[in-house]
Amino acid sequence: MHADFLRQAVELACDNVTGGGGPFGALVVKDNRIIASSGNRVTPNLDPTAHAEIMAIRLACQYLGDFQLTGCILYSSCEPCPMCLGAIYWARPQAVYFACNRFAAAAAGFDDSFIYDEIPKLPEERNIAMHLIDLAGARSPFQAWSRLENKRRY
Repeated sequence: MHADFLRQAVELACDNVTGGGGPFGALVVKDNRIIASSGNRVTPNLDPTAHAEIMAIRLACQYLGDFQLTGCILYSSCEPCPMCLGAIYWARPQAVYFACNRFAAAAAGFDDSFIYDEIPKLPEERNIAMHLIDLAGARSPFQAWSRLENKRRY
């Protein structure tokens, strides 16, 4: 069954290339039924975050009316990149299955190794300059959240 859903993700990725998108496809399955699917829409949408996994997660969450994918499985044509990996952990699906690894993606020109290399660096040592400014009141949003009695944790 997992291979069948994964084949559909790969087919979606192929179709997406024909439709002007990137060579990636993802779908979300709950109770053995596809509830969301998408190809990579970065260039058509002019959105660097519109990776197939992110798009499928967004659609599935809207469909479920929840910000978590409890009891869902994500199938992707390729190993999720660092951004998608973060989104997957926040969405909390039951499992993820993928058809190609990041090294196959790199061989095709989609190399995320520079991002993996940046993650352990201190912010000020990263290739894109990141600066912490000690701003008065910067923690006020967190303080307001802490005082909130009826907050919905995520």
